[in-house]
Amino acid sequence: MREIKALIFDLDNTLLDRTKTFYQFSTKLIEKYFRESSPDDKMRMINQIIEMDQDGYKDKKQLFSELLELYSWPATPSHDELMNFYNHEYVESAVLMDHAFKVIEHFRNKYKIGLITNGRTDIQYGKIDKLNIRSYFDTIIVSEEAGVKKPDPRIFNMALAQLNAAPEACIYIGDHPVNDIEGASRAGLYTIWMKVNQPWKDELTAKPIHTVTNLSELTRLL
Repeated sequence: MREIKALIFDLDNTLLDRTKTFYQFSTKLIEKYFRESSPDDKMRMINQIIEMDQDGYKDKKQLFSELLELYSWPATPSHDELMNFYNHEYVESAVLMDHAFKVIEHFRNKYKIGLITNGRTDIQYGKIDKLNIRSYFDTIIVSEEAGVKKPDPRIFNMALAQLNAAPEACIYIGDHPVNDIEGASRAGLYTIWMKVNQPWKDELTAKPIHTVTNLSELTRLL
């Protein structure tokens, strides 16, 4: 492996603890619209919403359409109202992964630092700003803004161009086996898999150079 010049991170479930973030959002949603429900019923609905969300991979318009049909709402909100609630409260619920600040600060002294994330521009930048981490990155690419999303190699190539770095001089760190590890590998980058919620798929040909379960492990590896 040649000398590394840049590290590029995923956002959700890599730097941002999406599990905690969406749990906090779901709790706010149920407390607002089902405040008279019992604690057991509230927890059941929160867990159900988390399951239906599919770790963030279900379209939110579809999710809220399904929730409007599924529950007997005391006062049924409109679909637009729920989407507006999500747009604000999900961003406000953003929580960093453990050790994220410490790790980013550590590597800022050694490498160029980039971020590539799939998602809506307003939501992803909203979370980045809520976490107060935008200034740490030399480049940030959000798929909606870029017009292409992971695992398409073009989005990784955009980051490489902005970092002025060759793919073999970069390591990409992310949690999704296909979108992050396979995608970045196809673009020629080395990869580190952040093992969180997404299971590895046996049919994948990509081979990360390391697998970690906590960001703090990176400081011992790089």
